[in-house]
Amino acid sequence: MTSEELLAFLAAVGHAQRLRVIAGLADGRMYVSELARQLGMSRPLLYMHLERLEKAGLVVGHLELSEDGKALKYFELAPFELRIDVQTILAALKADEEKARDADGTADG
Repeated sequence: MTSEELLAFLAAVGHAQRLRVIAGLADGRMYVSELARQLGMSRPLLYMHLERLEKAGLVVGHLELSEDGKALKYFELAPFELRIDVQTILAALKADEEKARDADGTADG
């Protein structure tokens, strides 16, 4: 995990509404309208939060057709563990250095 990925993860979980979304999905997958009703949140706002969570790798979305032909977007939690310590930060910074070094190496090629 790079520092950019770590920061995206922290930003995703560092918001009260997104924590509510994670809690709403804790019992299993739900389609957006159902989750929006459960959370008392508009679908556009929910989609914004789901997008941030998906980008951070915390949720996964799937489009499915219902029996009556409606397209429903389902979301579910991706397996994740939140552990932040000095080693997590050092590993992220080391990954950044390796990524930069690899990019410099291919640019010279």
